[in-house]
Amino acid sequence: MEIRKPDVKGLIEAYRLDGRMMRYSQFVPRLYNYCKSLGFEQGRILPSRAFCSDESQGYPIILITKHFGTFPFNHGQVGGIVATDRHGPHAEHGQDMVIIQASHVGYDPATDTFGNYRRMQTEGHDQTATCGKVCGVTDWYQSEYHFAQQNIFLLRDGGEWLLRIDNQLLRESRRDGLFLNLDTLVESEAPYRVYSTSRAFRATAQLRERIPETQWREGKGERIGEYLQADDFYFKREIAGDLEGRSHLEGNLLEAMPYILTSAAPLLTAAQVNTQAEFDRTFRTIVRERGYRGKRLLFISGLNIDISPAADQIFPLTKFVPWAAYVQNDDGTSMTLEQDELMTCLLAQSSDNPDQIALDNAIHAMEEANEVVLKL
Repeated sequence: MEIRKPDVKGLIEAYRLDGRMMRYSQFVPRLYNYCKSLGFEQGRILPSRAFCSDESQGYPIILITKHFGTFPFNHGQVGGIVATDRHGPHAEHGQDMVIIQASHVGYDPATDTFGNYRRMQTEGHDQTATCGKVCGVTDWYQSEYHFAQQNIFLLRDGGEWLLRIDNQLLRESRRDGLFLNLDTLVESEAPYRVYSTSRAFRATAQLRERIPETQWREGKGERIGEYLQADDFYFKREIAGDLEGRSHLEGNLLEAMPYILTSAAPLLTAAQVNTQAEFDRTFRTIVRERGYRGKRLLFISGLNIDISPAADQIFPLTKFVPWAAYVQNDDGTSMTLEQDELMTCLLAQSSDNPDQIALDNAIHAMEEANEVVLKL
């Protein structure tokens, strides 16, 4: 039997955003009520969040605190990576356990674009890339992709339809870089013509069909540009195998990078891919964690969309897009909920939470409490 590579494109497309977004002010109470429906006990639930460290993630944390009645444990690293070595400590701190993992992406309502977020604490309320970690990871790949777009030409030579490719893109001995899937682009690896820094090959009928005839030019040709699609290339990159370390996020995105770069909103697609990868990976560590045995547990992954605040707003109007959840009962039975199943479960719950705490009152009560003198 032939072993095929995972369908990366299919996985990305499986994560639907349309009709599945929920304001955090609706999501968190529904999540709490769903936990109660599973038998979780009020006052015994310890939530944990695996979010990026950005200040834009503070509003979701405040709402988790308000509805679950306790500040959430911290399971997260930059970029929304889950620190799985914290499972044990988390398990010790409560009876019923909840883990919320989310990658995040900014959204600018003024331009209806993903990837930027207005930083209200900067002098000019600057728009910067978010998630900045994801943006930093994709920069190198974006540069490689741009080079390929600018150095592959669509060429006509009489009756021949040619692809003229820079020699650098043809060097298979490279350790890192963008590599072409030549079988989708050229009829034969034998060049039609050799130039000093490039080679021309006869284009496949498949390529000719999807690129308008007007793009093929005599002479030097026309740059391929946006017609270089995700299925036409892949990347090689030596990444340090530091699980949950500096390069972990890059490892999550590497195989999907062609689809990320060619999507309409690269940072949004990257955040989706990272969420999917982290759910799959973290789920497998949870089922092996001894500390969680005999406990009720809900692990949910999704996407935080940080809508840039207006001038009169303190916090973003963050929305959550669920991806999947894992539910474990105290008797050891468990189930996994796919996106539509999870949405159905959440929407079946009330957005009214009678157990929520009034944060201002709680803080005031602590301010008025009798002083505790520490004895040294």
